[in-house]
Amino acid sequence: MDLQSLCKVILVSALISLVCHPCSVTAGDIVHDDDSAPKKPGCENDFVLVKVQTWVNGIEDAEFVGVGARFGTAIVSKEKNANQRRLVLSDPRDCCSHPKNKLDNDVIMVDRGHCKFTTKANNAQAANASALLIINNQKELYKMVCDPDETDLDIHIPTVMLPQDAGVSLEKMLTSNSSVSVQLYSPKRPLVDIAEVFLWLMAVGTILCASYWSAWSAREAAIEHDKLLKDALDEIPDTRHVGSGGLLNINTRSAVLFVVFASCFLIMLYKLMAYWFVELLVVLFCIGGVEGLQTCLVALLSRWFKRIAESYVKIPLFGAVSYLTLAVSPFCIAFAVVWAVYRNVSFAWIGQDILGIALIITVLQIVHVPNLKVGTVLLSCAFLYDIFWVFVSKKLFHESVMIVVARGDKSGQDGIPMLLKIPRMFDPWGGYSIIGFGDILLPGLLVAFSLRYDWLANKSLRAGYFVWAMIAYGLGLLVTYVALNLMDGHGQPALLYIVPFTLGTFLTLGRKRGDLRILWTSGEPERPCPHILLEHQTIEELNDENISIVEFEENKLYFVVANISNENESYIALLKREHMFEL
Repeated sequence: MDLQSLCKVILVSALISLVCHPCSVTAGDIVHDDDSAPKKPGCENDFVLVKVQTWVNGIEDAEFVGVGARFGTAIVSKEKNANQRRLVLSDPRDCCSHPKNKLDNDVIMVDRGHCKFTTKANNAQAANASALLIINNQKELYKMVCDPDETDLDIHIPTVMLPQDAGVSLEKMLTSNSSVSVQLYSPKRPLVDIAEVFLWLMAVGTILCASYWSAWSAREAAIEHDKLLKDALDEIPDTRHVGSGGLLNINTRSAVLFVVFASCFLIMLYKLMAYWFVELLVVLFCIGGVEGLQTCLVALLSRWFKRIAESYVKIPLFGAVSYLTLAVSPFCIAFAVVWAVYRNVSFAWIGQDILGIALIITVLQIVHVPNLKVGTVLLSCAFLYDIFWVFVSKKLFHESVMIVVARGDKSGQDGIPMLLKIPRMFDPWGGYSIIGFGDILLPGLLVAFSLRYDWLANKSLRAGYFVWAMIAYGLGLLVTYVALNLMDGHGQPALLYIVPFTLGTFLTLGRKRGDLRILWTSGEPERPCPHILLEHQTIEELNDENISIVEFEENKLYFVVANISNENESYIALLKREHMFEL
């Protein structure tokens, strides 16, 4: 592997590692069980997120999110069943002794520390509180559990922990001589959200468009290849690279190196996940998005503006650039810049998805899997990569590295931009359904290969592999979302489900149809050569006038070229050199 090829492999691996993230939702886990905090009688609630809606002087105000305790009464799930109760500040603030406040089914707010959580809850319950809000001394939430030797667990009021910043806001409300009331409830996430349907359509549609573009380009290159061979009269052109300019064919070594490079980049993301690093990723994403959007627009518009698409001008550092590319580039750059500036607004996901889809389609157009062998190695490595960094990494890093990077938990932002995402429209918790680019790119390489093979082999949709590969990918992604909802929103490695469906279908069909050897090795159907290799008796009929001798070596076998006209049809014949002396 030369240096240039190695650099390409590193760049592609870096791209895929940046974009290979699990299907997930970013609103947080609504229900979470923790084996490190075992249940026992009186302390057996699941950890749930709780909404704390506030009213100030009867006017609806801010809403905060906390986490319910392992002990106490379960939080109601429906807002209509949750009662509004007056909020009071505990005296003493830590509630480690009986409060001096006179409570009448009020919600009492206390500070964390100086005694056990259950002690605070028992004191609040004894003071006739209806619920207990514990303010953490940090910005994060903390799971409130029971000590193994605790016995005083007869607690019948709900207990919720709020982050430090929420406590500061609530205290300002209370100290401003305002009447503050709160409502506590934990709504359940719907089984299926329409966002997942649209995300599924986006992923499938992206692979569909990219596959047809890739197959059309491959067919055009094959036609041009045959035409050059058939029409050449005076010399034999080097056609091995016709139509392959700018393409990157992955080999088995590159596929294996993907795991190493992708893992290194993922670790780098995990360790360096900070505000400045996310900003750097935004810049890189914009550069890739501009290139992808520009490539797609030029390809679409070149059909209507063929003249300016085929007119070029030389630009320093960039070389020959078409006038059409110059025309669309300002729009693409402006689009990416506007998205980067306003990426935190509610509708910025639209721009992110447009740039992301254009980038994925462009990569699938440039990067090719040459045969099923390489595709199998690549997807198998990606399969193990996804499982390791989503599940196994918890044992080494005490958290899922892939999910932490995808959500941007350590960056203070919404995560890296290399994701397709759609807001969860009917989810009371909001958030986004997301899918990593890698969950589209990697299977998309195999699906695009299937359509290129079908077109070059002149197979119908039913007799080909593309339709079945697309169905398998769609089913695999669908199963991913089913698993995602069954796991209460926990991030899932999509390739865990997509790879067996897609690759398994391809291998099974290839074996059943007898095409597995060709798919596995060359990856291209055996096409008839446009030249005619003449037999010995035909050669004897030739004369010196219609023979142009051009010797060249092909696999240690020498040929000469004969230009033959027969019934108004001209073609080139390749003649073994051993026959030349008989003419």
